[in-house]
Amino acid sequence: MPKTRVTRSTFLDDRQGMKFADVLTDPEQPFDTVLEFFNDEDRQRRMEESELHHDRSPLAGVVRELESQPAIDGFLSKVHARRSMRLRQAIGVLVRMIMEQRGWRKTGRKGSLGVRAAEDRRTPAHNTGGLAFWFVRAERYERTEGMPFRSVKERCQEINSAPPRQSGNGKKRARKPRAASSRSNARAPSK
Repeated sequence: MPKTRVTRSTFLDDRQGMKFADVLTDPEQPFDTVLEFFNDEDRQRRMEESELHHDRSPLAGVVRELESQPAIDGFLSKVHARRSMRLRQAIGVLVRMIMEQRGWRKTGRKGSLGVRAAEDRRTPAHNTGGLAFWFVRAERYERTEGMPFRSVKERCQEINSAPPRQSGNGKKRARKPRAASSRSNARAPSK
């Protein structure tokens, strides 16, 4: 699919984007760098692939590269919780705009990007684990025309709700429990 382009003007015309005029007018906020980053066709493709092939939010497909941008990392690493939160929220709106223009819709669920560190007023809010350093969670999306693959959860529900299989002689056969691995059977008891 061809790339989607979002400008400052189209961002402010959006129903949610208009609520982030403070981010666009703040000269210290690196919003132009954010726009340039997300207006890249390859990154937009990776955002879609993150949902399709990795069952993760679109932001998960590009978040490490986004956070490695010097202007963005530099801004988020300063201790100003409200302003950095506003930038992260504006990035979420931008991701939604791009995904909707590419034929996706929000699912109403969030996907994890990291585990937040304990609060310390001397340091900026950051994560101690996970995929991202600055972002905790991100919106999940699905194609408006339907997803081409079923989720693991859907496939498990299908298998668990299937009637018991019939054996060759017509008798119902219960599912066999999984056998222990050969490695665990081969271990000698320790003395």
